Amino acid sequence: MSGVDRARIEAAVNEIILAIGEDPARPGLAKTPTRVADAYAEFFGGLTQDPLAHLRDSVPIGTDADGSPQTSDVVLLRGIDFRSVCEHHLLPFVGVVHIAYLPSDRVVGLGKLPALVDTLSARPQLQERLTEEIADALQEGLDPRGVLVVLDAVHRCVVARGSRQASSSTVTIASRGSLAEPVARAELMALIASGGHGV
Repeated sequence: MSGVDRARIEAAVNEIILAIGEDPARPGLAKTPTRVADAYAEFFGGLTQDPLAHLRDSVPIGTDADGSPQTSDVVLLRGIDFRSVCEHHLLPFVGVVHIAYLPSDRVVGLGKLPALVDTLSARPQLQERLTEEIADALQEGLDPRGVLVVLDAVHRCVVARGSRQASSSTVTIASRGSLAEPVARAELMALIASGGHGV
């Protein structure tokens, strides 16, 4: 796949403008098809990217004499901003992602985690699936002993249409390995909440 077809998007947006009874030649709308094509190229750029590429440059952390990792501490990155587009209405949903993992024998640079989130969120998405895909990518790419991913997002399709719940947000959670255990997960949820990013 080579990316979005801007010309087709522009033509489709032009048809939408006509379909709602507007004039696509009106000065305020004349450049709208191009602007939407540019936005869609950004919103859906992750379709042509491999999310696991962000995890390939991992760093060994070493082991103790018994072969266990030198660190048993969790890696927790809170408050990663993200935006995606709901595949049901093609309206954005925005929020924060919190990622935790228990390293097995390697870690990845902290900047790679937001890059992973960006790639997976830059596709037509469902929040529930996005949460699972981030957890699966971490599990496959780093083989950690445990993974916890929490998304807290506001959906424009809920805020701006239908029920119009302007102050609601949706929280989804995916966990793997030892971080699926209730006690470990509860401890991390408390740490996430203490960071002032919700949840």
